[in-house]
Order: sequence, then structure tokens, then C-alpha cells
Amino acid sequence: MNNSKAIRYAIYAALLYAVSTPFSKLLMEKIPPVFMAGLLYLGAAAGMSIVTSLSRGRSKENSSFTHSDLPYLILMVVLDIAAPILLMTALKNSSPESVSLLNNFEIVATSLIALLIFKEKISPRLWIAIVLITAASILLSLSDITSFSVSVYSLLALLACCCWGLENNFTRKLSNRDPARIVIIKGYGSGTGSVIVALISGERLTLTPYILLALLLGFVAYGLSIYTYVYAQRYIGAAKTSAFYALAPFMGALISLALFPKIPALLFIISFVIMALGAFLAIEKERT
Repeated sequence: MNNSKAIRYAIYAALLYAVSTPFSKLLMEKIPPVFMAGLLYLGAAAGMSIVTSLSRGRSKENSSFTHSDLPYLILMVVLDIAAPILLMTALKNSSPESVSLLNNFEIVATSLIALLIFKEKISPRLWIAIVLITAASILLSLSDITSFSVSVYSLLALLACCCWGLENNFTRKLSNRDPARIVIIKGYGSGTGSVIVALISGERLTLTPYILLALLLGFVAYGLSIYTYVYAQRYIGAAKTSAFYALAPFMGALISLALFPKIPALLFIISFVIMALGAFLAIEKERT
């Protein structure tokens, strides 16, 4: 695969994930939020299972799971149960464009957790990015700027990003394993866990064609997105791939505004600009 094709794969990965927030918002008119979280991951797992079975074989570059991987697999699944439930609950009660942008807080969460737990260094450029993204997230979380009232649902979206940030750090320990198998394990594990939580919490889901659409969205936005991301990463490296993938929250916000037409609030526009600058600095730090 040449570099230009790998770059296209990285952009495809960002676009595929970007559709998750706005289309999940549409589907939640028929599907409860916790069930929606479960269906997205189950769709990713089922779709990747089919892709894996149709592929020519597992890459020899990937090593098999060992007993030492078990704690990280368990933590990965648990965090991937919590994160999408929090995000779907936030999305159910918030604007999809704001929730899409708040996904950038995952950069902050991942970096700070890597610093605090794994003692990784943070460059001055990344510190500036963290401050900018955090400031933009605070602005997006304000439900009333005159009284500085904070939206509870925005806080849920930020908490989801914290869960994914922690999960990102644990998943690094599995970086040499087969990425397709990781998607399948987290998909079936987290999806099943979310469905159990939905049933315990009293949510009910009737048989409807929208279930198939949710599964398809999960395959595209969670499964296929990771699949194309991994392929791009193998040919252009982690830094360049993450640079293109960082477009996802902004793509998601723009798609949301297209599906739910309205004039963006001034606070959203300001947050968008600040968030974009923060994301740019976070990406550029990989090259310094």
C-alpha cells in the first residue's frame, strides 16, 4: 500500500467514526440510550467477525494473547461498557454537534492519565493543547453562560472521554496483539455488558428494523473505523494516522449540523475554534 492510499484510509477511519454521534442521535428516537450503546459494540464485533473470517488469514506480525493480558482485557471491556453508556445518555439529552466536539476531551484524558499513572512526559506544546481543549470543553458544557450553569449531560460526555482515555492507556499494553481480535473481544464483551445494564435499569427494546440499523452503524463507526485506522497506521505510522483521525470530532459536528440544521450558537463557534487549535497542537507534538 502506498502512502497516498494509506492517508485515504486514515481519513476514511475519521469519517466512519464521525457518523456515530449524529446517526446515533437519530436512532435513539426509537432505541433507548443504554441499548444503543450495546448494539453499537455488538455490531462492531459481529461485523469484524465476518471481515476476519473472509480475510486470507491473521497477520503473522501479531502475537497471541497471554495470561498477562487478561487484566488489561477485563479493564478494556469494563471501561468500554461505561463509556458508550455515558456518551449515549449525554447524546440523548444534548445537541449532537456539541457532543461530537466534546469527544476531543479524550486527548486530554489520555494524556493526563498517561502522565499520572504511566509517568509519560508531556511536552510544553501538549500542555498548551490540554489547556485549550479543556477550556473549550468547559465552554461547551455551560448551559447558561450568564449564570455559569453547567450541563449535567455535557459532564457525562466528558466522563465518557475519561473512561476512553483510561481504556486507551490500558489498550496500549495490547498493541502487539491482533487488532481485529481486540475489536471482537471488546465488542462482544462490552456490547453484552451494556445490554445487561439496559435490562437491569428497566429499558425495554421491541423488535424493530432500527436494531439492524444500529448494528450496522456500530460495524461502520466502531468496527470498520478501527479496521481502516490500523491499516493506515501500519504504513504511515501512528503520528500521521492520529493527525488525520483527529478530524473525526469536527467532521461529526459538521455532519450533525447538516442532519439537524440550525444556526450554531456563538459559544459553539468560539469553542470550535479553540478546540481546533488545541487539537492541532496535540497532533503537532507527535512530530516534535
